[in-house]
Amino acid sequence: MVRAYSRREYIRKTPNSRIVQYDMGNLKDEFPISLSLAVKENAEITHNSLEAARIAANRFMQRKAGRYGYHLKIRTYPHQIVRENPMATGAGADRVQSGMRNAFGKAVSVEAIVKRGQRVITIDCNKTNFIDAKTALKRASMKLPARTRIIVDKGNELVL
Repeated sequence: MVRAYSRREYIRKTPNSRIVQYDMGNLKDEFPISLSLAVKENAEITHNSLEAARIAANRFMQRKAGRYGYHLKIRTYPHQIVRENPMATGAGADRVQSGMRNAFGKAVSVEAIVKRGQRVITIDCNKTNFIDAKTALKRASMKLPARTRIIVDKGNELVL
């Protein structure tokens, strides 16, 4: 794993996260079934892939369960700031650049560092939308760089 680089007060230009919302759907009601997408190994998930997973799951659930038939929550926040040392290419690039000397890099994006078994996305729904929630989490997992699995957090006896 990488060492934490997240103290924004010491970093000049901090890139903003692209994640628009962390809670979607019906935020008021309590749902009997809760499913989560958990990662199988330690990983670093960029804010772009988290946003793509959120859009995929939210769009599918909105189509199947309606606007207020579910509650989707993103449970990780991208704190880690990623740096990049861009290398110049083309004619005369060797005279412009000093290679890996003083190669600290510029901040380019942010990512969430997740541990093995940590839940990334959670969907609460009714019994009728259980299969749809599972499919939505499966679609969201395709956007993430790590291997994942779906866990039933609540309502296990209702599903069987």
